[in-house]
Amino acid sequence: MDDKDLAILRLVQNDARLTAEAISQDVGLSAPAVQKRLKRLRENGVIEREIAVLSPAKLGREMTVIVEVILERESRAHLDAFKRKMRDAPAVQQCYYTTGEADFILILSMQDIQEYEAFTQAYFFDESNISRFKTSIVMDRVKVSLDTL
Repeated sequence: MDDKDLAILRLVQNDARLTAEAISQDVGLSAPAVQKRLKRLRENGVIEREIAVLSPAKLGREMTVIVEVILERESRAHLDAFKRKMRDAPAVQQCYYTTGEADFILILSMQDIQEYEAFTQAYFFDESNISRFKTSIVMDRVKVSLDTL
């Protein structure tokens, strides 16, 4: 990767719908050169996927919850089982296996506290391998980004 690739990545990271023509004007390459670079970046896995960022408020999911989860047992089977459940849970936006006090940190998107209570019943209280969990409710989305560069 060179400086041109990084410039292209910065642009598409902010707006994946930019055309090769628009990108070419900003990075000083021809549109076909930009297309070739984008193709290579996708094939090499540098660009993992291109997604739409949705407005939680417009979808009625205005409550963001951050949860620290501590497991009772940490065998590979228990870790894999919890990871699988979190991958399959629609309300889980992000799930991180972490070092430190918590085994996992979750970012959840909820309609309201009642939905979160139902989530805790289904995924924490009914799960024998959850030692404890700590909940923080987000009051303000100060910065939400997946920017890497």
